[in-house]
This record gives sequence, C-alpha cells and structure tokens, in this order.
Amino acid sequence: MNEIQNITPLSRRAFLHDSSLLLTASALATSEALFADDNSPLLKSPLLRVGLLTDLHFADKDPAGTRHYRETLPKLAEAASQFKTNKPDLIVELGDLIDAADSTEVELSYLAKINELFAAIAQDRHYVLGNHCVDMLTKDEFLGNVGQKESYYSFDRNGVHFIVLDACFRKDGKPYGRKNSAWDDANIPAAEVEWLRDDLKKADGRVIVLAHQRLDGNNQHCVKNAAEVRSLLEGSQKVSAVFQGHSHQNAYAEIGHIHYCTLAAMVEGSGVTNNGYTILNIHSDGSLHLYGFRRQKNYDWS
Repeated sequence: MNEIQNITPLSRRAFLHDSSLLLTASALATSEALFADDNSPLLKSPLLRVGLLTDLHFADKDPAGTRHYRETLPKLAEAASQFKTNKPDLIVELGDLIDAADSTEVELSYLAKINELFAAIAQDRHYVLGNHCVDMLTKDEFLGNVGQKESYYSFDRNGVHFIVLDACFRKDGKPYGRKNSAWDDANIPAAEVEWLRDDLKKADGRVIVLAHQRLDGNNQHCVKNAAEVRSLLEGSQKVSAVFQGHSHQNAYAEIGHIHYCTLAAMVEGSGVTNNGYTILNIHSDGSLHLYGFRRQKNYDWS
C-alpha cells in the first residue's frame, strides 16, 4: 500500500489561489475543439442540462496502477471550466469523490479539499454515496461535511424526476462505514426498496435514476439485488435512464427499455487528456443526449 501523507486543509485564500492556477493549467492543456459552446447542435436548447462526473477518488497519495489520485484536482478544474461554459442546471457526482485513508482525520482532509472545488461549481449539486466515500467515514460524517441531508432521496427539476440511490449497505443490511465493508458487497436494503417503490408510484413524468454501483447486471460491480431494483424501474414505465459509476470504464446496456449508462472514472490515467466528465441534455420530446468529454463516450437516445 502506498504511504498516505497527512495534509492540512488549505486556507480559503490559498485554496482559491491554487484553484486559479489549476484552472489556468487545465485551460492551457485543453484544445479549443473540446469546449463545445451553446451553438453546438449537440448542446442546443435542452429542457434541462445536467453535469455528471464520477469516481474522482481524490487523495493526497502516490498513484496506484492506473489511478492518479492527486491529479483529480486539475481534472476537476477542467470540468469546472467546461461547466462554466455550458451552464448546467445542476451537477451530480456519482460516487467515490474521495479515496480511502488510514484515519478519519486524513479522510476528512481529503473531503474538505476536493469538496471546496466541487462546491464552487454549482449551488444545485448532488452527491451519490460510493463505497470509498464511506470506507473510513460514516455516512453521517460524509453527508454532514458536504451539506447533504440524505443518502437516498428524490427531487424534481423542470418536470424531470430524479432518484438518488444508496447501495452502500452490506448483505446483512448494515451501512458501510469505518472499514466494515467489502467493495463488491453492495445492496439496496428492504426499506430503501420500499421507499423506491412508493416514490416511483408518486413520480410525475419521466424519471432519471442516479447510482454508484451498477444496476445493469450481476457481476462484482453490480448491486446484489439489482434484478429486484430493475423490476421496479421497468414496472413503473416511467424510467428513461440510469447513470452509474463504480467500474471506471464506459459501458452501456438497454434493459427493459431503460438506458443503463456507466460513466468513465475521472481518476483513471495521468494528465487531463485522460479526464472524463459529461453533460447530459434532456429534451422536451423525451430524447436524451450525453455529450462526453475526453475519455467519456457520447450517446444519443432519441
């Protein structure tokens, strides 16, 4: 295991100075062609525009394999510049905002540093819990430090109903936290399943589901009771798409007339050319367009 270095949370002035340098560096590293403007046919006049990113795994520690933890900062700065150009109505982070640490104090310092940059992007932002978010921290600690009340909930924007799921529960129903879990034992417990059933009944209009662990299969990256959850989603006849992370690579499946899209992880690969983040356009005719940047693929679901 790589040695984890203690880091001290930056003062606001120092953080803003560092963020400015990161934004400048990312802008210099990015070609003009990457930054589509509002005149692009891919980004024109949606009903709702959503910024999506996942698996940042920020930590102040050396790279491990293909994961470059510290480089999340300039990658997120580049995404912030893109979002500033295209002005999404809301931003969603699909889990694993931070990577694991050996102590609560160090883990909280990781969270404070990355969240100050993330929180500056948009006021309307949402955090999906990933297994690394609650590896050392409890759910209450993570959520309290990012200013979010609940780990699973729903909300409406411009006639679109969003559902945020939390699969960070062990098979026995106990929530992840304090290194009590395994990354491949993800479950949506009975109480959350019943909440989901009721929420789908009440939902008005199209539904978008946001998750960390995958719901489109039965492999180690998937929620153990994914089939049960998919049955509810399909039965509602309201769900257009599920956006998820966890397995770090682009993946797509259509199951029961629902699009399941797994997004590329921001932490993978060195340099901003290996970045990955997304703008989702939701149109009034029901079509969805996913405009991916860097490693993230594009999708057009008309």
